[in-house]
Amino acid sequence: MLEKKTIDHEKAVLIGIINKEQDEETVTEYLDELEFLTYTAGGEVIKRFVQKVDIPNPKTFIGSGKMDEVEAFVKEHEVGSVIFDDELTPVQQRNIEKQLRCKILDRTGLILDIFAQRAQTSYARTQVELAQYEYLLPRLTGLWTHLERQRGGIGMRGPGETEIETDRRIVRDRIALLKKKLTKIDRQMETQRGNRGSLVRVALVGYTNVGKSTLMNVISKSNVFAENKLFATLDTTVRKVVIGNLPFLLSDTVGFIRKLPTQLVESFKGTLDEVREADLLLHVVDISHPNFEDHIDSVNQVLSEIGCANKETMMVFNKIDLYRPEVIAEDDLTTERTEKHMTLEEWENTWMRRMGGNALFISALNKENLDEFKQRVYRAVREIHVTRFPYNNFLYPENLDAY
Repeated sequence: MLEKKTIDHEKAVLIGIINKEQDEETVTEYLDELEFLTYTAGGEVIKRFVQKVDIPNPKTFIGSGKMDEVEAFVKEHEVGSVIFDDELTPVQQRNIEKQLRCKILDRTGLILDIFAQRAQTSYARTQVELAQYEYLLPRLTGLWTHLERQRGGIGMRGPGETEIETDRRIVRDRIALLKKKLTKIDRQMETQRGNRGSLVRVALVGYTNVGKSTLMNVISKSNVFAENKLFATLDTTVRKVVIGNLPFLLSDTVGFIRKLPTQLVESFKGTLDEVREADLLLHVVDISHPNFEDHIDSVNQVLSEIGCANKETMMVFNKIDLYRPEVIAEDDLTTERTEKHMTLEEWENTWMRRMGGNALFISALNKENLDEFKQRVYRAVREIHVTRFPYNNFLYPENLDAY
């Protein structure tokens, strides 16, 4: 018999802090997400450390006592990576590495690592590489001499120039080259978007891992990669979709996340052009997630940053098959009823009021309420189309039932 291969996950420890900006409950949520990110990157979290500090230690982020505690645990359990939920300064990262003698990552570094794993196309790989170099530049030390394309020899190093200065110059040159490459690809993609004709453009947006790719597969009958991991999709996928006899373009974009690294927002602006140029946004939400309203706020924040806050949007609450409200026992007279106890019907009424009826509740995986979804999307796309081309009004009836 063949022996089953076992995948060895790298042991990891997570570190978060409680302060004025984030209480204990919020830190727990962030660390839950950080653990999922670690799992996505191929790691296994075996311990979490949390410390209450008003201001992070400028040298080691957490206090010396907590750092000694982490050091003892890392040595005893042979931990490969220690991951901080907040971004570390270059000085903090160097000091922590010196004491713990293992890989030190912050949330930004971890997300960049996942993006590097997930990038499939030349465009995505270029975007990720640019973000990585911009992240690495201030973190270069005199020991960092392993650049693959390091220049050397006579005439390549100025008088009195140190090795670290040479490394920095190499990285800056590489950043400039990648930016030029992205600008060229962006122009090509802009031309491609212009050549798509007059079709209405619809973009799927949402937090990472809410089911955008699954929804796209269902309604476009395509085979877009989807799995239960964060950032399963990096490259924007565009498909021509026909509902009734009305064609439109549907794009699936990279998922958003809380504390999204600024380097990635900058690098992926070209990808987000699909969102900017869309006529209609379908904001997909995982309603089964306990913090889905925070996710909505995070997505809206990014949409605002890229100038899409006022774009026509339909809220699509996905994964209704997984939604489970917390139940209060009949004889429990002390527990206060909150949003986590709301039924699906109550959420539906709430969001229908907030969005002026522009909200849907579906399960893309189980295809629940997909007929209503198609009907609503059809009507929204039709309205945009006939406004743009009034003479085509007779081609598309107001309801799918007419077909």
